[in-house]
Amino acid sequence: MKILVFGASGSGTTTLAAAVAQKSDYVHLDTDDFYWQVTDPPYQQKVSKEIRQARLSKSFHQHKNVIISGSIVSWGEEWKTAFDLVVFIYLKSSKRLERLHERERKRYGDRLIHDTKVRQIHADFIAWTQQYDDPSFKGRSLAVHDRWLKSIKCPILRLDGELELDLKIEKVLTSVKE
Repeated sequence: MKILVFGASGSGTTTLAAAVAQKSDYVHLDTDDFYWQVTDPPYQQKVSKEIRQARLSKSFHQHKNVIISGSIVSWGEEWKTAFDLVVFIYLKSSKRLERLHERERKRYGDRLIHDTKVRQIHADFIAWTQQYDDPSFKGRSLAVHDRWLKSIKCPILRLDGELELDLKIEKVLTSVKE
């Protein structure tokens, strides 16, 4: 069984996918591990599309049961037919931004206050994530995600990001059994 969990940054996709993997025999793959080179601060240098696709495809096909977290809607046509279940998490912007600010505070600590580069990275990231609900934004957005969801043929489970994690896990595992 192959599952994709995706949504806006801060909606809880990585948390849910990791939790499902922990409670089952699924291997969790996070797209950030394929999309970004390891840097300090993190998430500054992209891996080329060809390399990240090849690496993700190799890891994806090595396992019978895989759960991927992250948006791959622009990674190629082959991903539209690769999954047995797609889980889409939506969380309103104010709650997502609250989560993202907290995550960034934990990630960077005092660097978020004292390091000019880290502050700018954070400000740019937050500005980018705030555009998710803007229908005219051409980057990762709700409109782009909705179009991609309409193009796939497997079952889609839509989840409210405000649901408790245990309930979301239960809904995913129940959908897998059906």
